[in-house]
Amino acid sequence: MLDTIEVLVTRVIAEAQGVKSWELAREDGSPLPSFTAGAHIDLKLANGLVRSYSLCNSQDEANRYLIAVNNDPQSRGGSKFIHDMLGLGDLVSISAPRNHFPLVEDAGHVVFVAGGIGITPIYSMIQRLEALGRSWELHYSARTKEMCAFRSQFEVLEQRRPGRVHFNFDHEPGGRMIDLKDVLAKSDANAHFYCCGPAPMLQAFEDAAKALGLPSPQIHVEYFTAMQEAATDGGFTVELARSKRSFFVSAGKTILETLLDNDVDVPSSCTQGFCGTCETAVIEGIPDHRDSVLSSEDQATNRTMMICCSGSKSEKLVLDL
Repeated sequence: MLDTIEVLVTRVIAEAQGVKSWELAREDGSPLPSFTAGAHIDLKLANGLVRSYSLCNSQDEANRYLIAVNNDPQSRGGSKFIHDMLGLGDLVSISAPRNHFPLVEDAGHVVFVAGGIGITPIYSMIQRLEALGRSWELHYSARTKEMCAFRSQFEVLEQRRPGRVHFNFDHEPGGRMIDLKDVLAKSDANAHFYCCGPAPMLQAFEDAAKALGLPSPQIHVEYFTAMQEAATDGGFTVELARSKRSFFVSAGKTILETLLDNDVDVPSSCTQGFCGTCETAVIEGIPDHRDSVLSSEDQATNRTMMICCSGSKSEKLVLDL
């Protein structure tokens, strides 16, 4: 994370069981960099970790960012640290917002599918569509009502115009897993479909869309976890075109690890290929793509790659670094 912004934690709210939100603002209250619905920021935590979190407030709010974090038992250290250590009045370094999950604002209708903490970017998108007066519906799954973040806000939206918000609590008595194929089949085939949530839900969503023959440009997903294992076979050379340096990537190492080991300063965050921070232009060679940011069409062009997780199918990669 090269360029950072210092912000203050101005509010911490319990949004659901295991989920809290953190409001971030500049100390002097001045505007923050603008963002669009679906964007995320990186937090540079005091324990040295850098983690990405979606912004869940309205993009029309210039003076604050709002993130919500689930205290995940499987945390790699980020969410637990934030829940335990990041409190009201604390200062934290963040990146400017980036968006790899943009909203198609002029779609005739938008169908949102959210699972658990995957509601965070979708909540921002819904606020944007409400401001524009556009058509949308939400299918939101959580294990229980108590684990459903922002539930009261969505209940207000449902009361305002009934029929748009559909909750599914699969661990409640009589609950069951949401039938994503049924949800998609009942929707206008010309709609745009968005899904964010745990990996099994995302895979089921993509499988359902494919089975129904929905056009890939209308299908939008965002992963919070890695889709594939990182490429660590090694055995190739990485050449940095701008800095005129070259390194051999050995077995057991990723490209990012190799560069960092050799004091090459490159931005990174999730290290698993889902945040997009380390996206790097490819000048020559064929990447072995392992990320969940680039579409299959974008991967096929081999113009860029995520160096934290992707490797090489060629003996040499030349990168724009």
